Amino acid sequence: MSSILLALQFFTSLPVRKELPLGKNEVSGMYIALPLIGGGIGLLLAGTAMVFSDFNSFLAAMLILIAGIIATGGLHVDGFADLGDAFFSYQDREKRLTIMEDPRLGAFGTLSLLVLLGLKVGLFMEILGMKHGWVLLVAVPILSRAAMVFYFVTTETAKQSGLAYFFKQHFLRKRMVAAAAAVSLLTAVGVGLLYSSLGIIVVALLTLIIAVLFYRSWTVKHFGGVTGDLCGAFIEGMEVLLWLVLIVYLSFGI
Repeated sequence: MSSILLALQFFTSLPVRKELPLGKNEVSGMYIALPLIGGGIGLLLAGTAMVFSDFNSFLAAMLILIAGIIATGGLHVDGFADLGDAFFSYQDREKRLTIMEDPRLGAFGTLSLLVLLGLKVGLFMEILGMKHGWVLLVAVPILSRAAMVFYFVTTETAKQSGLAYFFKQHFLRKRMVAAAAAVSLLTAVGVGLLYSSLGIIVVALLTLIIAVLFYRSWTVKHFGGVTGDLCGAFIEGMEVLLWLVLIVYLSFGI
């Protein structure tokens, strides 16, 4: 129970006002529970889509977007904007890390945020018109968070301080990897069964693997490793990528 509460406390906007232990079992459990929290957020998105399905698609898509931002408290969106500011500053690693820590939002962060939110609205509009579209709204937040666990576990921290560094010293790697792999496989299989498509399982899992490997290499090169903001940015980018890939795949009816 402590692990679920920790996941809610650190990765959602739910007010968990309780001091919780941060031992290896609890921190590991928090990351294991993270995809399940993603499932809860996905159910919120799907529920919002169903409630407002009679609205025009743009308004319904905007409401789905707002529901997701409220559920996470904008934490991951903020990380994506900070990443935009830092990367497009074209500074060295240390300066980029400093920029990411700056609470002020710059021009590149604003542009990155607008692109991200615009893409999400467009994707939600497409999903609203799809058969079983609610499944994608639920499955993708699960898969993106499971992939983030892989990324976090396999990447050294960019700094020797901060929450990311603390958590890296307090988790059980094998347990987290096994749980994330199981959740990813079960979720992808569930989507495949619903759409009666073996291909969609392969496409979803390959997208996760390629995205994790690419993002890991990219962040090590440009930032020296993983940070909390980079994890949040990964979740947002992974959601957009997965929704886009699955929509294209299903649209072509492969």
